[in-house]
Amino acid sequence: MQIIPLYIEKEIESSDDISELILMSSELSDGDILIVAQKIVSKQEGRIIDLSTVTPSLLSEGIASQYQKDPRIIELILSQTKRIVRMKNGIIIVETNNGVICANAGVDESNVKKGYATLLPLDSDISAQKIRNKIKEKINKNIAVIISDTFGRPFRMGQTNCAIGISGLNPILNYAGTLDSFEKILRITEIAIADELSSAAELMMGKTLKCPVVIVRGYSFRMEDHVINELIRPENEDLFK
Repeated sequence: MQIIPLYIEKEIESSDDISELILMSSELSDGDILIVAQKIVSKQEGRIIDLSTVTPSLLSEGIASQYQKDPRIIELILSQTKRIVRMKNGIIIVETNNGVICANAGVDESNVKKGYATLLPLDSDISAQKIRNKIKEKINKNIAVIISDTFGRPFRMGQTNCAIGISGLNPILNYAGTLDSFEKILRITEIAIADELSSAAELMMGKTLKCPVVIVRGYSFRMEDHVINELIRPENEDLFK
């Protein structure tokens, strides 16, 4: 399996075509998987907010005072939030309107002009599908696309990249019903391959390397239609709700 970095020097704007920038940077093959950083998708989709236009509510100001944060950022976080999962030690973990559990609802001030913040794409599955469709139209190659973002994890230090949108592959590899090396039947083993591929891609992407896209080549998978919410554990199985 190969992990091939694609370097894009320009600052992404809403007028850009991400698929065209990708094709200008590399030749794609059937069966490739594109891992695309959420940040460039958000920028291309206009999900950039001028903080000077944000008016905090009393609730946002109260939370901001408690955690010594910018109340305008808190207001953006709450606007993207379905429910607050946990607030402690200055960290706000939420379930976003699209069902993703993450810190700050994905609101981020990094890699964007001072005084601005980015939001997650409205629907990262659709974002992935658009990139995939455009590449199919332009060069007639069958590929899969994953939109990735950086998340923290319970009980583990550090962050890792996870999939927040997919098109063209099953995010989970299910081993249930197969035999292990001692011919015992595996019953519940499911590997979150979309997350693992995203994490592998982050080793090439970094945060300051101008590498927002990675090609994963040589990984065997079936081209299928799925949605990222298949990775979200159902509430009745969630031990940490």
